[in-house]
Amino acid sequence: MRCIRFRLQHCLNPLHIYCRLKSCGFSTRTAIRISSVYERLYRAFGLNRQEG
Repeated sequence: MRCIRFRLQHCLNPLHIYCRLKSCGFSTRTAIRISSVYERLYRAFGLNRQEG
């Protein structure tokens, strides 16, 4: 179960989203804007929390 959680944390990470947007052909400016909005939501919903 821990492996799944770590994989989801990686795939849902805002930096990972930015990199995927860039690899899909989005401009740097657009990718930054989208990933910035996503990061605000990511932090607001507590998806960045580390559980021990």
